[in-house]
Amino acid sequence: MSLTIQDIVQIFENKGHAQYDGEPVTQLQHALQSAHLAELQGADSALITAALLHDLGHLLHGMRGSPTTEGVDDLHQYLCIPFLRPLFSDATLEPIRMHVDAKRYLCLHEPGYLEALSADSARSLQLQGGVFTAEQATEFANRPHALDAVELRRWDDLAKDADMRTPDLAHFTRHMEHASHTHQSRLTATATTE
Repeated sequence: MSLTIQDIVQIFENKGHAQYDGEPVTQLQHALQSAHLAELQGADSALITAALLHDLGHLLHGMRGSPTTEGVDDLHQYLCIPFLRPLFSDATLEPIRMHVDAKRYLCLHEPGYLEALSADSARSLQLQGGVFTAEQATEFANRPHALDAVELRRWDDLAKDADMRTPDLAHFTRHMEHASHTHQSRLTATATTE
């Protein structure tokens, strides 16, 4: 089953007001803040959409609270991909899929990063495989969209500010629509040239 953009908006409207466990923001605030930070950094619509949707899997799985407190990795970074694949290109999907690995990468490569993680993020790190080895980090860094995933991770880490003001969901819905339209246009162009 795939989602439409309107389905995504409804998910945020219906479930986005749940608290982002261990943080002073809701799931919707976290998504909007991540997308806002991406926009402020000059990211394109595909990456702004990735920032907005990177934790959508948390809203799809239906688990209450923070699964990490129960010792569960909810695999949220993978859960939403099949639902989004018909809408968006890899420029959106891969940073979403890779944002957890980006945390593991930054823990190895950036002094102080591991120590600065929130309690929930540190707990989930262990469930997600822990800090990368040097070999894993090299493999990650060589993948397409790795740098975008690292940028997304940085926005993710900063998007937990109870006082941050952001544009509303409708503003970022336009980015989703643009990213989807661009992807669909490329698919159509490819199909007509084959």
